[in-house]
Amino acid sequence: MTINQAQDEIIEEFSLYDDWMDKYNYLIELGSELKPLDNAFRNDRYLINGCQSRVWIASEENNGLITFSADSDAIITKGLAALLVRVFSGHTAQEIHDADIYFIDRIGMSENLSPTRANGLVSMIKQIKLYALAYLTKQNR
Repeated sequence: MTINQAQDEIIEEFSLYDDWMDKYNYLIELGSELKPLDNAFRNDRYLINGCQSRVWIASEENNGLITFSADSDAIITKGLAALLVRVFSGHTAQEIHDADIYFIDRIGMSENLSPTRANGLVSMIKQIKLYALAYLTKQNR
């Protein structure tokens, strides 16, 4: 599944809910389904700056594909991290680096998050893109 296909699937899933409380509940459910983050990644090296809550995102590269893992101490933020893990995992560094992330606006998330959560979401995406850039730099050596 491509990054755009994953985004389109998320847009379709969120379109099933008319009420934002239902969308938040779905987001919380997605966060609860996130695989537990290995304790080795629960430290400052993987902590996302710019988030009001504590969020950790780690990456691993295997056969040219990057897999992300994440966790947060806040349930909404954990759901947002779960969405990003879903969209970006299993893709090459170049695909991640070049991706246009549009699902956040299309599901209405941008205007329904507090400013601090919205900043945290941007910080999470920025960190994922930085991981991809680091892998690209490593590949081009």
